[in-house]
Formats: sequence, C-alpha cells, structure tokens
Amino acid sequence: MEDSFRRTMTIVRKELLHVIRDVRALMLVIILPVLLLVLLSFAVINDIEDIPLAVYDQSKSEESRQLTERYISSGYFELVAEAHSEAELLQNLDQGTVKIALMIPEDFGREISTGGTSAIVFYIDGTDPTLAQTAQLAADFVSQSTSQEILLRRLGKTGLPLDFGLPLDVHINYLYNPNLRRMDFFLPGLVGLILQMQSLLLTAFAVVREREQGTLEQLIVTPIRSWELILGKILPYVVVAAINLVMVLATGILVLDMKIAGDIVLMLLVSGIFLLGSLGLGVLISNISRTQMEAMYLALFFILPTVILSGLVWPRQSMPWIAYYSGYFMPLTYFLEVSRGILLKGAGAAYLWPWIWPMILFSVIVFLASALIFRKRL
Repeated sequence: MEDSFRRTMTIVRKELLHVIRDVRALMLVIILPVLLLVLLSFAVINDIEDIPLAVYDQSKSEESRQLTERYISSGYFELVAEAHSEAELLQNLDQGTVKIALMIPEDFGREISTGGTSAIVFYIDGTDPTLAQTAQLAADFVSQSTSQEILLRRLGKTGLPLDFGLPLDVHINYLYNPNLRRMDFFLPGLVGLILQMQSLLLTAFAVVREREQGTLEQLIVTPIRSWELILGKILPYVVVAAINLVMVLATGILVLDMKIAGDIVLMLLVSGIFLLGSLGLGVLISNISRTQMEAMYLALFFILPTVILSGLVWPRQSMPWIAYYSGYFMPLTYFLEVSRGILLKGAGAAYLWPWIWPMILFSVIVFLASALIFRKRL
C-alpha cells in the first residue's frame, strides 16, 4: 500500500512540474474563469439604459423640445440623431445607428398648448425583442408621466374638471420583426457563432500540430515563404467552411423558417469575409501556441468573451462602457449587425458598409500578422 502511494505521488509530482513549466497555459487556465466571471457579472446583469434614439421634430415648438428632453433625461434614451424627414428617420434605423425613433407631428405644440390631444409615433427596431420591449415600456412610462404633468398644469390654470383623456396619443410601430419572434433574432447570430467556432478550431491546430509531430522540419528546408505557408494552410479550410456555410443557411431557411428579407448573395459574400478572418485568426493562434492544448485554450479564450460581448444574446446597450467598447474588437459583433441587417431588415451593402469594412480590415490584419509571426523554425 505504501509503495502504491509512493508511485502515485511520483506521477503527481511529475504532472505538477509539467503544469508549472508551461507558464502560458497555466495563466490561461487561471485567468479564463476569472475573466468570464467578470464579463458575465458586468455585461449581463446590468439594466438596459441609453437606448440610441433619433428624433424627427416637425413642430419645432417649446412643447416638442420639452417632450424630447423628457425622454432623454429619463436615462432610458440617448439622443444620437436629429432627422429632417421621415425617410431620414427610418434610414437611421436601417443602418442600425439607433434602436428607436420618435416622430413629433407639426401641430404638436398647438394641440398641447390649446388643451387638445396630439399623436406621436415611435418606430422601434424589433430585431432584438428584449431591447425592443424595454424601449416600448420606457417610452410608454415617460409618455404617461408627461401626459399626467400636462393634465395637472391644465387643471392648475382652469381650476375646472377636465376631460382626463391623455394629451399624448402614443403609437408604437415595430419594424423588421413586428411579431418580436425571438427565433428571427437568434438565428442570424447562431449562424455566425457556429461558423466562427468551427473555422477557428479547424485552423487553430494547423501549425502547432506539425510542430508537435516534427513535420515542420520538412517545411523549414523548402523555399516556401511565410505568407505562402499561411495561405496554403487556410485555403483547404476555406472550401470546408464554404460548404458548411451553405449547409447552415439552407438548414436555417428550410427547417427553422429563417427569414430572408435581403440579398442572399450579399449574405454569402459577407459570410465569406467573416470566415476568412476567423480562419486567419485560427492560424495566428496556431502560430503563437507551442502545444495543441495551449492552442485550444487560446481559442476558447477568444470564443467565450465573443459570445458575451458581441450582442449575440444580451443587448450591448446594457453593458458598461468597457465591455461595450471591447465588443468592437470582436468580428462577430460586426457580422451580427450585417447578418441581421440583411436577413431581417433587407438592408443593402451601402447601408451596412460601416459594419462590413471592419471585417475586411480584420481579415487582412490577422493574415499579415500570421505571416509576420511565423518563423520557419521549430
């Protein structure tokens, strides 16, 4: 029994030495759970505030300016655009720069000041049902409290009983996903997540596997250049990823009734750009890793924060500023905006270009970084 315990402890000491010597893998194992805990705590639990708002004020009166200020000062909305036409107002929603838009009619000031009722219209981006419902509840709450204040002022002026109909007649219009169907919201995001996970994991072991197996020596003695090696590593997986892309989209459309409001060809082109960036990132991870286990941890270190920070599940508007802006370093953040814009909004490349060019830039950067970091040595 004592000999068995001694032999077991010998193996334990051996494994501990392996763990301690691999400092990078040890740091990843320690840091990853802590990072995920912090991200989940700060990025998920917060209330939704500062919803991007656009306003088209046709009245230009003191009453309409006070109404706009009430929505902004409530803390639920942040004014990011002032439109000069209804078409411009809706364009802000198409581009994704705002999530809710308010249109105030021309006779608003006159109706409110003379004791009448005025209709105001809210257009809400319904692609994210959680955010849309929060925006509606916040708009209704502020509108009702404003109506009550207006009624009290009128009562103070006349001293007579009033018709207690609310001065603000609020109309809510959901766009792009009028039924607030959650499946329509999640499917474009799941397509991006599945494609990124598969392409990243496919290539994350490409170089490090050859290093561990000793076959990298055969590449060292060849005249192949760094960028040629990286390109050669990526291209076979591009074919595999392209087949998977078609299969995933076909399954979403035929089996899960995924909505296609825009150009499917544009969707395929954008998905191709996104896949190239993910494959290049996988090769970059493989270049800087010394073992396949380290490559796996680095891939997870990138994938898990991406799920949290990209807006795949939780609205980014509810995140603190550091988590919100960290999401801009995740390619999936841009792919989600583009895929939801194409599939749900029917938006074209011109509207979505602010979200497309960062994906192109990311693909170029990771490819160049992979070529520069790679050295033809063991």
